[in-house]
Amino acid sequence: MRGPRPEKVPSLVATACTLVGLLDIAAGVFPRFRHSRLHAIAEVLPGALGPFAAALALSAGVLLLLLAHGLRRRKRRAWRAAVFLLPAGAVAQFAYRHSLIGVLIAGLLLALLLRHRSEFSALPDPRSRWLALANFFLMGTFSLGLGTLIVATHPRKVVGDPSLADYLTHVVYGLFGAEGPLDYTGRTGWTVGYSLGALGMLTALTTVYLAFRPEHPAARLTEDDEQRLRELLDRHGARDSLGHFALRRDKGVVFSPSGKAAVTYRVVSGVMLASGDPIGDVEAWPGAIERFMDEARKHSWTPAVMGCSETGGEVWTRETGLDALELGDEAVVDVVDFSLAGRAMRNVRQMVKRIERNGYETRVRRVRDLSEGELERVRRAAEDWRGTDTERGFSMALGRIGDPTDGDCLIATAHRQTEVSGPYGDLKAILHFVPWGEDGVSLDLMRRDRGADPGMNELLIVAALQAAPKLGIARVSLNFAMFRSALARGERLGAGPVLRTWRGLLVFLSRWFQIESLYKFNAKFRPRWEPRFVVFRNNRDLPRIGVAAMQAEGFVTLALPGFLRPGSRPRRPCPHTPAAAPQDVRAV
Repeated sequence: MRGPRPEKVPSLVATACTLVGLLDIAAGVFPRFRHSRLHAIAEVLPGALGPFAAALALSAGVLLLLLAHGLRRRKRRAWRAAVFLLPAGAVAQFAYRHSLIGVLIAGLLLALLLRHRSEFSALPDPRSRWLALANFFLMGTFSLGLGTLIVATHPRKVVGDPSLADYLTHVVYGLFGAEGPLDYTGRTGWTVGYSLGALGMLTALTTVYLAFRPEHPAARLTEDDEQRLRELLDRHGARDSLGHFALRRDKGVVFSPSGKAAVTYRVVSGVMLASGDPIGDVEAWPGAIERFMDEARKHSWTPAVMGCSETGGEVWTRETGLDALELGDEAVVDVVDFSLAGRAMRNVRQMVKRIERNGYETRVRRVRDLSEGELERVRRAAEDWRGTDTERGFSMALGRIGDPTDGDCLIATAHRQTEVSGPYGDLKAILHFVPWGEDGVSLDLMRRDRGADPGMNELLIVAALQAAPKLGIARVSLNFAMFRSALARGERLGAGPVLRTWRGLLVFLSRWFQIESLYKFNAKFRPRWEPRFVVFRNNRDLPRIGVAAMQAEGFVTLALPGFLRPGSRPRRPCPHTPAAAPQDVRAV
C-alpha cells in the first residue's frame, strides 16, 4: 500500500493537528461533549489528559492549532516542536489513562513526521518585536472570546443571577489567575478557573517568547549589493521605469549565477514580494528568477511579483509556471508629443495659467544641482507635508530624497513669495523623479503645502515635461492607475452589465482609495498606457498577497501611532487631492 505523497504530508499533518486541536478545545469547553461518543474519541487523542482534562485539553488544543500553521508551511521548528510534543503526549496518555489507542495515534503521527522529515526544511521568517504585540492582541482577543464561551456553557451551575458585566469580569479575572464575581456549585468553579487560567498563561507565554526570542530582521541591501545593482541599471536601466526603485534599502536581492540579472524583494507576512521586472540582461533573467524561487521554497514563502511589465510577466510565468493577472496601467508621457495646445489640454492649460498669475514660479533641477541647505529644506518639507504617520510605498517609491548616490534624480519645486515666510521659505510644492535609463524619469513622490493653491501637482508635472528636453529627458513615467482598463471600458457606450457592475464597484471603492480619481488625473496629460501585472501561484494566494502588498505599501502597519513614538511631533493633515500623497498613488 502506498503512503501519502511527500508533498501532501505537511498539509495532511497540519490538518490532523487542526482537527485534534478543535476536538480538544471542544472537550474542554462544552460539558455535554464529555459524555458524548465524540468525546470518547477525543479522550484518546494527544492532549486530553488526566484529572485536569478541561484545562489541559484547552491548552493542548490551542497549541496544536498554532503548531498546525507552521507544519503546513513546512517549518523546521514546527516539526521539531511536534516531534518533541507527540512522544510526551503519548507517555502522558499511557501514564494517566493507560490508553494504548492514544499512544498509537501519537506514534503514527510521529512516524509520519520522522519518515518525511525532509519535507519540513523551511527556515524561519524574518521577524521583529512587533510580532509579540500582534500575538498579544490576537491571542488576548481569542482567549477572551473562548473564555466567555466557557463561562456561558455552565448556566445551571451558577449561583444567583449575575449580569453580563459579571460574566465578562469573571472571564477577565480568570485570565489573570484571579477569582471573579461568579460562584458555581460543585467542582465546576475549579474547572472554569483552571480553563481560564490556562488560556491566560498561553497568551502570556507566547507573547513573552515572541518578545525575547532572537530577532531575525528583514533582508537589507548591503553596499556591495547596491553597487552591483547600480552597475546593472547603468547598462539595462532603460528597460523598466521601475528599475531604480530596486535600490530601496529595505529590500533584499538575489542575483543570477552569472551576476548579470537580479530580483529584489521584501518578505511580508510569509509572502516574498518582488517588484517590477528583474534588473539586468533579459537573457539572464531566468537565472535570477530561479534563485528567487529557490529562496521562496527554502523558507516556504509564498512567491509573488507586483507591477511587472508584460515582458516581465511572460518570463515569470514561462520560467516558474505561475499565473499573471493585469493589475492596472502605468501612465507614460513621451515628451516630444506633449503640448498644452489644443482643446483636450484646455483644462490643464487654464489651471497652469491661473496658478502662474497668482505669483507661483517653478524650478526643475537635478538633485546634484541643489545646494545642501536647499536640499535639507526640501527633505524637511517633504517629511512635514506627508499625509500619513508612516512612509508609504514599496514597488514604486524610493523612500528617500537627496541621498549622495542619487544625484541624477530630478526635483521640481514650486515657489511663491509671501509677506509672511513659512518654515520652508517660499517653497510650496515638491515633485521627485528617479532616473529611468539615460533619457527618462519616473515619478517617485508629490508633496505640497496644505496652504498652497489647488493644482500644484499639475503645475509641476507640466513644468517637468517642458523642462525635459533641456535635461535630455525623452519620457516621463507618471502614476500607476489601478484597474484603469476596467474603468475606461466600463464608461463606454455599449458596455455590458458585468463590466458596468465592476466599474460601479471600483467607483464606490474610490471613496476610500484613489482609483477613479487617479486614473482621471493621469489622463489629463494624454499619456500612453503601459499594462502592469501581478504574478502569483494560485487564486487561493491572492487575498494573502493583497494583504501583504498593502502592508508593504504602508496602508496596513503595526507601528505605534505617531504621538506615542519617542521624539515624534504632531503631524498636520494633508488635503486628499488626487495625487496629494504620491506614495499612495504610485504603489501597486
